[in-house]
Amino acid sequence: MPYRWIHVAEAGSQQWLLRRNCALSPRQLAVCFASVGLVSLLIAVGFAAQGAWLVVPFAGVELGALAVAFVVHARHAGDYERIVVGPDRVLVERLHGGDLASVECRSSWVRVEYDGARRELIRLVAAGSEMSVGRFVPDDGRGQLARELRASVAGWRG
Repeated sequence: MPYRWIHVAEAGSQQWLLRRNCALSPRQLAVCFASVGLVSLLIAVGFAAQGAWLVVPFAGVELGALAVAFVVHARHAGDYERIVVGPDRVLVERLHGGDLASVECRSSWVRVEYDGARRELIRLVAAGSEMSVGRFVPDDGRGQLARELRASVAGWRG
């Protein structure tokens, strides 16, 4: 599963927390990358001891590529979308690569649009602005999320 979908009903509001489902924690990934880097370094040292010094720079490039991959993964491992629907407002927060963006509007103004097309995101439209949500939900689960959001928003209207 490439997502984690948590629905919480709190006092007077409903909340959806949509996250990536990371198989490894950042610590586990660091240990994995460090062990791969250590093996590569040991192999390079072994070849260098036999006189093949040209292997060492390539091992350094490999270690650099591993470090870059780790930083990119760690930067996006905590990405999420949080949708809170309450009696007076709808709040959408999105954390992407360390940048937090949030949009808030009145519940009575929000319209949920979703046609069910492949790779289509759910659109929350209000007062001429639009926010797309559902990046971490697979295509076959977006319909259910859209129905839940519609029901929640409609419940506060009337």
